[in-house]
Amino acid sequence: MSLDLAIVVLNYNTRDLLRGCLRSLQAQAGPRFAVCVVDNASTDGSAEMVASEFPDAALIRNGQNAGFAAGNNLGLRHFGFPDRPQARYAMLLNPDTLLPADALRQLVQFADGQPDVGIVGPKLVLPDGSLDKACRRSFPTPAVSFYRLTGLSALFPRSRRFGRYNLTYLDEDTQADVDAVVGACMMLRAEVIARIGLLDEQFFMYGEDLDWCLRAKQAGYRVVYYPSVVVQHVKRAASRRSPKARYEFQRAMWLFYRKHYRSRTPRLLDGLIRLGLALRGGPALLREMWQG
Repeated sequence: MSLDLAIVVLNYNTRDLLRGCLRSLQAQAGPRFAVCVVDNASTDGSAEMVASEFPDAALIRNGQNAGFAAGNNLGLRHFGFPDRPQARYAMLLNPDTLLPADALRQLVQFADGQPDVGIVGPKLVLPDGSLDKACRRSFPTPAVSFYRLTGLSALFPRSRRFGRYNLTYLDEDTQADVDAVVGACMMLRAEVIARIGLLDEQFFMYGEDLDWCLRAKQAGYRVVYYPSVVVQHVKRAASRRSPKARYEFQRAMWLFYRKHYRSRTPRLLDGLIRLGLALRGGPALLREMWQG
């Protein structure tokens, strides 16, 4: 393999943030890496900016907004994943992130020293310096989802039982094995992708990173939260206040539940879970749940 790391940046109408992200990548030292920007039919000149200002980055102009999983898969296939990878590692990176200058070197060095780690994610912080809680999570099992939906996770954030959704009982500066890290910045071994496949494209946005992490753990790999690297994340820059984003979040939870948990969930609990999701997701989600 000619590269240590292949980075896929999926963009949708975040031109100025994308510019900052790519500049932070230009400042990286250490591993041999390449960048592919997949533009999901932006209308703000994002693709034109990449072509003119970052000619070293590969650019894929998607004719439609195909969503997070499908868009990132285009970039991963550009680098030969899953069957003929051009790099030892792959990274998904949101355009609304800024990486410190030594981030890639540290992440690759850490993974090289931990061969059983399949996926690693850094600490993500919001612009105000607070933790982006999504950067380390438990899987949304029926129990974990119940604690969140009922507000128990917010009432008892330090509880190892009730605070599992965002692992709020853990020190945010302590490295930990976790269920999942977030697709905004996550690095995987090429061998993991070869074994478990690409992102599941039935997810449009949200949930696909959880699904990937679960499949990796089922294949015997560790998923690690690595706070020695701190990445700034504007978060939801392309989808803030979007009704579609709110709907897709609930739809993703339904798809994840249906794929991984529904077959072994008691009927009464299954009904309560679907009712809760339908109330949050609205009529469109209710129709999809009824069909599936």
